[in-house]
Amino acid sequence: MMQTTRTALLTSVVAVCLTGCIGLGGKTPPFLLTLDADAAPTSGEARTAAEAATLTILIPTAPQKLRTTRIPVQQDDSSVTYVKDAQWVEAPQRLFQRLVSETVAARTARVVLDEGQYLTAPGEQLAGQLMEFGIDARSDEAVVVYQAMLVSAGGKTVTQRRFEVREPLADKIEAKPAGEALARAANKVAVDVAAWLGG
Repeated sequence: MMQTTRTALLTSVVAVCLTGCIGLGGKTPPFLLTLDADAAPTSGEARTAAEAATLTILIPTAPQKLRTTRIPVQQDDSSVTYVKDAQWVEAPQRLFQRLVSETVAARTARVVLDEGQYLTAPGEQLAGQLMEFGIDARSDEAVVVYQAMLVSAGGKTVTQRRFEVREPLADKIEAKPAGEALARAANKVAVDVAAWLGG
């Protein structure tokens, strides 16, 4: 009898928890947004580099407003909202890191490593902060700001550079035009980063 009561109680608790979890997500958006690199490495191309010549591109840090799959809209200096029905397939920091990696690998001669590979031969490391990755409602622009930090192999020198691109919205602030404008801005930042890193 006690076992049956316990089982019934546990089932009720699990059901309530699941209902709460499902409810937290809200309505599922009609589509998910992603970032694709305008330039990608040539398929089948092999590159070799000594440890010091490799480049590991790390996932950038980000402020709290970007630690979500939603697109922030800066309404004024002190208030932020989010674009209705706009949601990335994963955190924008990870999408941006992958975009920069693809672009640098395509536009330079560097051997580019991901965080999961750098323990073997980290070489130089590109870290930084994704400071802005959203919409500025005051100017109707998509804004991407990346504060990059290049750490030399062995960590003896650190070089910083700030990259910023603004792209006008093609339409009102909605999911698809916002995602497209951010993708254009992010690709331009990635190209600028690749040019800075050189070959």
